[in-house]
Amino acid sequence: MTGISRRNFIAASGATLAASAFSMPSIASGKTIKIGAVQPFSGGLELFGAQAKMGLDLAASQINAAGGILGHQVEVLYEDNKTDPKTSVERARKLIQRDEVMALSGPITSAARDAMAGTVRRMKTPLLYATNYEGGICDRYLFSFNTVPNQDTAPLIPYLKEIGKGDSYYMFGADYVWPRNMFKAAGDMINKIGGKSVGEEYTPFGVKDFSPIIRKIADSGAKILLFALPGADGITFIKQAEEFGLMDKVTIAFLGFAETYLGAFGAGKGEGMYAGLPMVASSSEAGVQDFVSRIKAQSGADAVVSFYVMTHYNSLMAVKAGMERAGKVDKEALIDGMAGLEFNIPTGKASITKDDHHVAMNMYIGKTAGGSLQVEKSLGIIEPAKQCS
Repeated sequence: MTGISRRNFIAASGATLAASAFSMPSIASGKTIKIGAVQPFSGGLELFGAQAKMGLDLAASQINAAGGILGHQVEVLYEDNKTDPKTSVERARKLIQRDEVMALSGPITSAARDAMAGTVRRMKTPLLYATNYEGGICDRYLFSFNTVPNQDTAPLIPYLKEIGKGDSYYMFGADYVWPRNMFKAAGDMINKIGGKSVGEEYTPFGVKDFSPIIRKIADSGAKILLFALPGADGITFIKQAEEFGLMDKVTIAFLGFAETYLGAFGAGKGEGMYAGLPMVASSSEAGVQDFVSRIKAQSGADAVVSFYVMTHYNSLMAVKAGMERAGKVDKEALIDGMAGLEFNIPTGKASITKDDHHVAMNMYIGKTAGGSLQVEKSLGIIEPAKQCS
C-alpha cells in the first residue's frame, strides 16, 4: 500500500548515529527472540492488522513447537499504530529500544512504513514489510515479502485484454502515494498493450457519496476500472457502483483485493472483479489448503484467510530460515542470512533477492465469482523487478 518511498529507503533521513549504539549482540543461550509487530488494530485498517496477526501467530506457534530458532523460542510483541505514521514511529522506537526486538513486522500503509524508515535504519533493525506496495525501495534494512507492480498488475492488464474485457482504462483510487504510484506504473503497462487511459482521479478518505465519480466513470467510455481504494471506502464505492449499474458497464481490476472483502458487498454483489495475487485461499493446491486449514484451526473455522495472512507468515518463517542459515542470532547476521534465501511457502518455492530483498514467488490472477475468490489463471513464479539501480 503506500507512502513517500523512494530508491533509498530513507535517503533524506540525514541520520548519522553510530551503528554500535543500537545493534544487538548475539543473545544469550535460551533467551527469547522477540519480534516487534507495528500493525493497525484501530484507525481504519484494523482488518489488515488482524490478517497480519493471524499469519505471525501461526508462524511463531509452528517455530516454537519445532524447537524454536537455534534453540531460542520466539515471541511476537504487538503494538497498535492506529493507522497513523507518527504513532508507527513511536511504537517502533519502543519495541527496538525498550523491548530489544530482533526485527520489526509491519506496518500496512507505505506512509507508516516510510515514517518508520529513519528509525529502523538508524537503529539497524530489519523491517519485515509484508504488504503489497508500489515498489522503489532498496535498503539493507527492509525486506519486502509481498508484491510490487510487475508481479501483481503487469500480468493483469494484458490478461484482461486477452479475454476480451477491453483496453481502455479509468483509474480511480485514494489520494495517497500507493494509488498514485501504482497508476503511474499501470500507465506504462497500458501503453505497452496499445491501450489507453481515459481518466484518472483520486479521492480523500471518508467520502460517503461516490455518485459523482461513478457517473463520470460510466460516461467516460472506459471498459475497465483500475481501482485502488482500500478498506471501508472501497466497500462503500463498490456497493454504490452496483446500485448505479456501473458493474454492468465496466470490468473492475481491483488492486490489493483479497478475501477480506468477500461478503461485504452483499449477496450476489461484487461479482466479476479481477486481481493479481500471491495466493488465493480457495486454490486446490495442497500447500494452500494445508495452510488455510492450520489458520482456521488456530483462529476459528470462520476465519477469513487472505494473502496478507500468508505473506506475514512467510516473513517470520524467513527469519527462522535466515537465522539458521547464518548460524548466529543477531540483527546483522539475520539480514545476511535472509539475503538470497530460498525457502518454501504455502504456494511453493520462494526466494529473496540478494541485493534489494524482495521476494520471487508464484502469482495468480483471481476473479470474484459465486461469492468467493477463485483462481482464474496460475502465472508461475514471477521475479520482482529490480529495485536497486
